[in-house]
Amino acid sequence: MRQAEPIRVLLVEDSEDDALLLERRLRAAFPLAALRRVDSAERMRAALAEGPWDVVISDHVMPGFDSEAALALLRESGSDAPFILYSGCLDEGRGALAMRVGASDWIAKHDPARIVPVIERELRNVRLRREKERVEREARELASYDTLTRLPNRSLFCQQAQLRLDAIEAERSGAALLYIDLDRFMRINETLGYAAGDAVMRQIAVRLRAGAPAGSLVARLGQDEFAILAAVADGAREPRRIAERLARRFAEPIVVNDQEFYVTLSVGVSLYPEHGSDCATLLKNAESAVHFVKRLGGNGHRVYQAELQAASCESLRLENELRHAIVRRQLHLVYQPIYDIAAQRVVAAEALLRWRHPEMGLVPPDRFIPVADDTGQIHAIGAWVLEQACAEARAWGERYGRPIAVAVNFSATQFRHQHFAARVLGILRASGLSPHLLEMEITEGTAMHDAEAAAEVLGAFKRAGVRVAIDDFGTGYSSLSYLRRLPIDILKIDKSFMRDVPHDADNLAIVRTILALGHAMKLECHAEGVETPAQLELLRAERCARAQGFLLGRPVEARAFAELLAAEDGAPAAGGAPLVLAGAAG
Repeated sequence: MRQAEPIRVLLVEDSEDDALLLERRLRAAFPLAALRRVDSAERMRAALAEGPWDVVISDHVMPGFDSEAALALLRESGSDAPFILYSGCLDEGRGALAMRVGASDWIAKHDPARIVPVIERELRNVRLRREKERVEREARELASYDTLTRLPNRSLFCQQAQLRLDAIEAERSGAALLYIDLDRFMRINETLGYAAGDAVMRQIAVRLRAGAPAGSLVARLGQDEFAILAAVADGAREPRRIAERLARRFAEPIVVNDQEFYVTLSVGVSLYPEHGSDCATLLKNAESAVHFVKRLGGNGHRVYQAELQAASCESLRLENELRHAIVRRQLHLVYQPIYDIAAQRVVAAEALLRWRHPEMGLVPPDRFIPVADDTGQIHAIGAWVLEQACAEARAWGERYGRPIAVAVNFSATQFRHQHFAARVLGILRASGLSPHLLEMEITEGTAMHDAEAAAEVLGAFKRAGVRVAIDDFGTGYSSLSYLRRLPIDILKIDKSFMRDVPHDADNLAIVRTILALGHAMKLECHAEGVETPAQLELLRAERCARAQGFLLGRPVEARAFAELLAAEDGAPAAGGAPLVLAGAAG
């Protein structure tokens, strides 16, 4: 032991002379030692309250007090300091008995030379024991707590939650479990790195703790998932208020390194005991409610209902079956003709994904695309779609001696991936299709979500020669100042605005406004959902460049689309009656 190390020694001794002799010996060995003498239970209790003490040295017998009572007081205080008997009236048998009941060692006063080695030995043992306890405590924390946020992890949450639920059951009261999923959090890690993501995550944990009701149990369940167990007394109303209060806390940006991050929450709620009597069931049902919120776009909350569980089971089945869809050749593409209004001919095709399952039949895209997005399978599926579409477009061009472009839709999940542009351009180069014959379509909402980042990504495609289309234009909340900065080529008018045109005055005004905007920005305008000759004539009069819809051609298999191109050899020249392909549906 280092002799200069300061230690605190409590002497339990009624003899001033014996205490003085012992103090001199101790100060010679431990110059920085702080010593205090007590000789009664009251004084020892007061000294222990001032603690902690590194070692206690006690006489065996004192007037009205003895070493057994002193040892009891020491342990009652919670101290694990070594307790050494130092007495002139102890024989070996009594000393051994004292050690069996908790003393560290015993020393006869006629052998004072032993006191310093014993103290050094016991202090070493204490340090080793405390270090071992520290390591074991940290190991338990690693197994039970999230290292980043210091919140309980899933395992500890379930243990503590079940204890609370058992207590609530005895009190005949209620509780709510809120399952919280951060919306699109991974894009922070993917774009700015994990250091920034970790800093944001720590602040998220702080806000969740602050926003949870007093006495709630808050935990981090996974990468971007949290849970809150709160006692409630009024059914679903109070959990809804908790979710709304949490949403308000996240209305303000999280600032890391002078950069603002906006985070939204999808919250699923299950109630005890209505939706489950144990933590595992409540978690499962709250997670089902979260999946429903996610399918609606996130940033909201939902209380569990039994039908949500059925929807969750269907989603899980779709997820599992979708993983094998490409290998089992269940996915295929259909192509809807895109019509050049002035030239009266097909100039492009929109590639649309279909899934034909041997048991479920034809699965609609609006059922499986959200599942692919949520599970990340959209990246592999999207790559397959792009490879197939580019190969078909190249084959059409070679077969018919004229360029046929292909339009491919990309989801927000794909677009926000860190290596999105590199992957798409790599597939395009491998296909041999000329870049200007690929039209990448993203929705208005995807482009406007982060206009600065979107401009950078779209700029890479523009420089490579790929044409960019904003799909479903008019359905979002675009800022024109941002829109004009995006390197886009085509505005696609959403089909909802073509409904009942030209008879619906409101929709007609919207279509004309979008066309005027497109012309002013020198963009190619494209109308979807064209179903009547009157609509086509209106678009021709308003100088809309392209159109697609059931009037001009339904989505068909690649072979049928090739037949449409072949049939155009007999189409009328420009200025004649418009070519209508609706009868070619497949």
